[in-house]
Amino acid sequence: MKIGTPLSTTATKVMLLGSGELGKEVIIELQRFGIEVIAVDRYENAPGHQVAHRSYVIDMTDGDALKALVKKERPDLIVPEIEAIVTDMLAVIEEEGLAEVIPTARATQLTMNREGIRRLAAEDLKLETSDYIFADSFEELQQAAKLIGFPCIIKPVMSSSGKGQSRLESESDVEAAWQYAMDAGRVNHGRVIVEGVVDFDYEITQLTVRALNSDDEIETHFCAPVGHIQKNGDYVESWQPHPMSESALEKSRDIAEKVTTALGGRGLFGVELFIKGDEVYFSEVSPRPHDTGLVTIITQWQSEFALHARAVLGLPVDTSLRCDGASAVIYGGKNAKAISFDNIEKALSVPSTEIRLFGKPEAFEKRRMGVAVSSGSSIDEARGRARLAASTVKPV
Repeated sequence: MKIGTPLSTTATKVMLLGSGELGKEVIIELQRFGIEVIAVDRYENAPGHQVAHRSYVIDMTDGDALKALVKKERPDLIVPEIEAIVTDMLAVIEEEGLAEVIPTARATQLTMNREGIRRLAAEDLKLETSDYIFADSFEELQQAAKLIGFPCIIKPVMSSSGKGQSRLESESDVEAAWQYAMDAGRVNHGRVIVEGVVDFDYEITQLTVRALNSDDEIETHFCAPVGHIQKNGDYVESWQPHPMSESALEKSRDIAEKVTTALGGRGLFGVELFIKGDEVYFSEVSPRPHDTGLVTIITQWQSEFALHARAVLGLPVDTSLRCDGASAVIYGGKNAKAISFDNIEKALSVPSTEIRLFGKPEAFEKRRMGVAVSSGSSIDEARGRARLAASTVKPV
């Protein structure tokens, strides 16, 4: 790919739709190659806004506003980073040749709606998944929960990072779960998925990259599996590589390749999988860097963000592991604007540790405001270091 000079008539322009902490890292990697970056988000001074050439605040569920901005900026590539985007307009933008959507407009339509990707995986690709039913009303949810059985999981069809997700233990939990799904989902479509609980041993993220080779053909590359702990659907720790049998790893990568090939396009995908013995169940896929993949900042020669940037630009990728490592989330700890962080020097005194503070303008008690990443001679050592460093940082 030919790359021009930013802020000139030859500039290669990339527009990120969603500019949170993951988008911020992608922007930094894009700018290493001299890409002119336009960061778009729903609120001012988002992390990615702070490092982009230009930034905008718009409602990305407003198709007319999105198209008008694309016409104004004329990016070469559009890279979605969140779910709350009017994906039908991305398809129009792609069809009219206004910009190339990464990985493709179709892929964003399927993956940013849990119904689209679940039907693709379970019904078209015949992959193993949890049992599921979709519901469009509280009454349908009540019936679906009974059919799936308790415990079960309720999720809005469009949300991320656990927002709107509940685990139901009995019928008495249904009403609160419905209300939470309607209030907390990124886009309120009044539709939820009810999933059976998979009795898994552990879950992983299989980071998968579709990138061009020297013959300009798409090849699929895999990172070492990322293990993680989630609470209420949101990750709190991750580590790499997660130990697993050769059979389970082979099945995981086979599923990841089938799903990402069906979606098409270029870029990095975060494929979430449940593992029970040597059996592997597909859960979800994100067509962009995954929050659990923050660990790759320290574990891989090219982080998931560098891999995404390179694949998007049609450049070679290297998914090789550098060392064992782990990440742990730093929370806001309070509801306040313009907070400060203390004890950074103490956190950085933990051996083989780095800290990333995202620069979000407003904190919430359980909002992810930063991350500690550590390496070690073993996964256990790295996890201990990351947890210690994250807990040492004090929001004030």
